[in-house]
Amino acid sequence: MKCCASCFDDRGLRKEIIPLHSKETGGCSYCGTQNVNLVEPRALADYFELVLGIYRPAKNGRLLVEWLKDDWAMFSHPAMDLAHCKELLGDILNDGEIVRATFAPSELSQTDRLVRWEKLRQELMYENRFFPQAQIDVERLEVLLSLLILDADEIPVTWYRARIQDGDAAYQIEQMGAPPKEVAPHGRANPAGIPYLYLGSLDTTAIAEVRPYPGEVVCVADFTIANDLKIVDLRNPRKQVSPFLLSDEHEIALLRGDIGFLEQLGNELTRPILPRGAAIGYIPSQYLGEFVKKCGYNGVIYRSSVSDGMNLALFHPSRATIGSVKRYSIIRVSVDVKDFPSKD
Repeated sequence: MKCCASCFDDRGLRKEIIPLHSKETGGCSYCGTQNVNLVEPRALADYFELVLGIYRPAKNGRLLVEWLKDDWAMFSHPAMDLAHCKELLGDILNDGEIVRATFAPSELSQTDRLVRWEKLRQELMYENRFFPQAQIDVERLEVLLSLLILDADEIPVTWYRARIQDGDAAYQIEQMGAPPKEVAPHGRANPAGIPYLYLGSLDTTAIAEVRPYPGEVVCVADFTIANDLKIVDLRNPRKQVSPFLLSDEHEIALLRGDIGFLEQLGNELTRPILPRGAAIGYIPSQYLGEFVKKCGYNGVIYRSSVSDGMNLALFHPSRATIGSVKRYSIIRVSVDVKDFPSKD
């Protein structure tokens, strides 16, 4: 019986650990994926034992595979149902009983970083903009961001920027870049006067982000970004980080406690903000964007709240090269709704 990276869907196992230990390719015995690097489950025992060390036996706890699913977004392959997950984990640990026992996380994984961020967020918006009293552990945040850096092969080469056409003439290439600093408005990641280049990974993503109306014409430019950029990915921190790349149980426990904090930072960049409230609503995400830039990174990727695909806030627009401009006529705009929660 051999397993593969697709069984786990963990970035560290996929990109480093399994290729290091694999001696053959073929079909996976557990998830059925074909033509992949294969390893003996026992070859992963040391890595899993270290990660599972942050969980303690608990009578009213949960199964280890359930913790791995929820805490680290593992076992997302359609074939990896609960039975297959327990079978694979039991083979890795060479213990069929431990996968049936219940556990709870150790106290080491409890942090207050999310609470401290919320205090800072509220103060930045409504009390003290430049010299807030609330503070977060910026040294720890810098460490956490370093775990979310994308490799070059994970970043699309081509990106898109859209502008709603104003008048009959299409925008020229020189009009499709970031605005001049003198007129740059505030955005999700940039304060006013500090222009970033906002790009979508799909042309439809870029179009949706400018919120056009049916009948309007949108100009879309394609951009090629440099292949040496250091980009932070805040779309899904729980899937992006890998506990298997850490060598200390205490570090793994802290990371588990900090994932919710990272997810909230990603939500700041994705959160829908009405135009009338953008001047205040964007302040927390602008703080985050400025901090990411201060740490030496070139941009931040975040989810789109209005379409498929993803968005990139590029801190230095000169690192993108524009290609050509195409025009699109907007035919229909779809709307999704949900019940507004009652205050009763």
